[in-house]
Amino acid sequence: MNSLTIVWIALPFFLGFVVYLIPRLDRYLALATGLASATYALLLFLAASPLRLQLLDQFGVTLLLDSLSGYFILTNALVTMAVVLYCWSSDKTAFFYAQLIILHGSVNAAFACTDFISLYVALEVSGIAASLLIAYPRTDRSIWVALRYLFVSNTAMLFYLVGAVLVYQSSHTFSFVGLRQAPPEALALIFMGLLVKGGVFVSGLWLPLTHSESETPVSAMLSGAVVKAGVYPLVRAALEVEELDPLIRSFGVGTALLGVAYAVFEKDTKRMLAFHTVSQLGFILAAPEVGGFYALTHGLVKSALFLIAGSLPSRSLKDLQHQPIDARIWLALAVASFSISGFPLLSGFGAKVLTMQSLASWQVIAMNLAALGTAISFAKFIFLPSGGEQAVKPGFWLALGLLLGGLVAANLVYIEAYTVANIIKPLAIIAAGWLLYWLLFRRLTVKLPRLLEQFDHLIGVMSLSLVLLFWMVLA
Repeated sequence: MNSLTIVWIALPFFLGFVVYLIPRLDRYLALATGLASATYALLLFLAASPLRLQLLDQFGVTLLLDSLSGYFILTNALVTMAVVLYCWSSDKTAFFYAQLIILHGSVNAAFACTDFISLYVALEVSGIAASLLIAYPRTDRSIWVALRYLFVSNTAMLFYLVGAVLVYQSSHTFSFVGLRQAPPEALALIFMGLLVKGGVFVSGLWLPLTHSESETPVSAMLSGAVVKAGVYPLVRAALEVEELDPLIRSFGVGTALLGVAYAVFEKDTKRMLAFHTVSQLGFILAAPEVGGFYALTHGLVKSALFLIAGSLPSRSLKDLQHQPIDARIWLALAVASFSISGFPLLSGFGAKVLTMQSLASWQVIAMNLAALGTAISFAKFIFLPSGGEQAVKPGFWLALGLLLGGLVAANLVYIEAYTVANIIKPLAIIAAGWLLYWLLFRRLTVKLPRLLEQFDHLIGVMSLSLVLLFWMVLA
């Protein structure tokens, strides 16, 4: 298993360069990369014990692969495969597929690392590959969004790198367990970098513009898999160092409420989905011990929703209310919306039930409000009129079949969720959300300010967040 792990980590980077040598195989190599990761993730679920590797010495690269890693890796694999299928008949060049493969590999590496330096390398490589995919259309707008993403990401990772050095100075190790002996400033700096990279709380307000302005398959990849590379280390840190668990849970609650507050009032489909990515990342952090399963269900449903949103005749929800969409697309949109709202028969139900059961007592009210906000938001999609006809990309249904099929199959992970008590509560929350939408939010035209999303304010918010983190760590 050790040798297989090394091959699996190195394979995407090797294939990413092979694409340039044999461009005719670009789609096939990208799809094979996703299949290899999905197979490896399944092997992790079947393994009797976690796999720990030290590739250099006690101060070098350390890897930990277990069922938690397996959920995140499987998410990355399925989302990547869906994006490849979606783009199969498009005019995407070998450059696009090469960057997609490298992005996939770097995100996988982040899910395996448990030391700060190798994690830093993985996150930086993923940032470069993601920015190249964002800028792929080569329009002035896409280039600016890509540069903005890269600059914000690199600034955050500078904070992170200084924190990693401080951890080593205090504990003589770059391993995550060194956080136990780390000074408060080291924790604040590392968490600052990861909060920004993962799109968490106010530090993640770079995410709505980036995800909404990217091409449809790139948006699906970013929201479905890439942002989780920044969230996974926070989940792992909460599990490895129990003293950090309350801090990470508190950011999970704040993130869930912040994202859903924006999403409820958003009238642009892709921006609403982007804000919900922020909110759903909060659910992952609010209950770290079950965050892997929630990450899988969120990755599948959010990728599907972005692919569907890219196939709608308009991004404006106001226009869509007067422009019927294809009945088949509406059905797919409704299934995905049901799942993320926590409706039974889809894995979003089991993930939400498991998360709610794992919350601390002080989190319960806030997270139920976030769940209610999710139901309100996705009522916007469910109550759209259907009956029109429209063409979609040839690979659209293959990609959706993989993602929505995964939502059905993932029910088996927590089949114990299907009890009468567990079913009644999500249905009541969804019904209340639909009722509030129909009676109140459907008529509201509140436009929330985008001041904090501006480039200069994003950098300023990092400094304010760093002060907040330092105060919380000291407390």
